[in-house]
Amino acid sequence: MEVHKELGSGFLEAVYHEALMNEFNLQKIPFENNVKLRISYKGKSLHKVYFADLICYGKIIVELKAMDGLIPEHESQVINYLKATDFELGLLINFGTKSLQYKRLILTK
Repeated sequence: MEVHKELGSGFLEAVYHEALMNEFNLQKIPFENNVKLRISYKGKSLHKVYFADLICYGKIIVELKAMDGLIPEHESQVINYLKATDFELGLLINFGTKSLQYKRLILTK
């Protein structure tokens, strides 16, 4: 929320990504950036990989957007990331609208 309050909407996703990493550092929130996510099929890793924008606290997927609005495919993307990692919690954040959009997604086992 702090990043959107400071920058507003209209920038590219990469700008918000960098600003959010700076804010996480200021707030001392541990994170990893552009984390490669391996997908397995029947116990074998596939060649195709995904990249999560951020992973916080070693267990929360954070996916960033800078679009006119969120669509179901964005939610599906986060759910797929959760499946690939066995994590339970994902945050989908869209900086592209006048008011910040965010959605908490939970994958129950």
